[in-house]
Amino acid sequence: MIDTHTHLYDEAFSEDFGKALERAVSAGVGHFIFPGIDSSVHDRMMEYAALSDGRASVATGLHPTSVGKDWKRELDFVESRLAEGGWTAVGEIGLDRHWSDEFIHEQEEAFRTQMRWAAQAGLPVIIHVREAFDTVFCVMDMLLQEGCRMKGVFHAFSGSIETYRRIKTYGDFKIGIGGVLTYKNAGIAITVNDIPLEDIVLETDSPWLTPVPYRGKRNESSYLRVIAEKLADIKGLSLEEVDQVTTDNAKSLFNIK
Repeated sequence: MIDTHTHLYDEAFSEDFGKALERAVSAGVGHFIFPGIDSSVHDRMMEYAALSDGRASVATGLHPTSVGKDWKRELDFVESRLAEGGWTAVGEIGLDRHWSDEFIHEQEEAFRTQMRWAAQAGLPVIIHVREAFDTVFCVMDMLLQEGCRMKGVFHAFSGSIETYRRIKTYGDFKIGIGGVLTYKNAGIAITVNDIPLEDIVLETDSPWLTPVPYRGKRNESSYLRVIAEKLADIKGLSLEEVDQVTTDNAKSLFNIK
């Protein structure tokens, strides 16, 4: 399996990163994608990726909640990193209106700019959306009109089937399914029935969004298997089929050999 979105480099793993990595590998997780957030975590992310025995691919991007007064400097940092090459994706990028709208216009500009950079580099994007799908779609409509070719994953998806169908009109997008799938009365547990397995990739978003029965504890990549098992149960498929198809999806999207 591939954990397509994990912050195993977060400070939450500073004491036991190696053991957390071993637990994940033992649970059947063979590869990890580390999404970028901002310049403050970049060095640690690269350090932990180097300690992952070739199992980690790294993205670079400016997270919407990191867009603030110094957003232009942060964007310059992303641009300079992209110029170095070797990235698996541009992300984690997007829009987040949950905490504050103070810098929403700057978020939009940062999102639009990074989407263009990703298209120019031929890289997929990792998109974070929270209470902002309408705004995200407005930006993507504009990019589509420009002829911008888009591909990537909508991380931690919890939208409706109608939202999924609209996403698919913009390009080759996958849906990131994580621990929320296991929560009681989670709407995504219903929506996912109508999303083809070929459009799904698995993720943990560790150390956050811990799945049941570990909710309340720190999330980690070894719990990806719990998410895969829940998805298999909902869709009436074998765990082996879910593992194989979602892994193939991730390999194809992120160009993982």
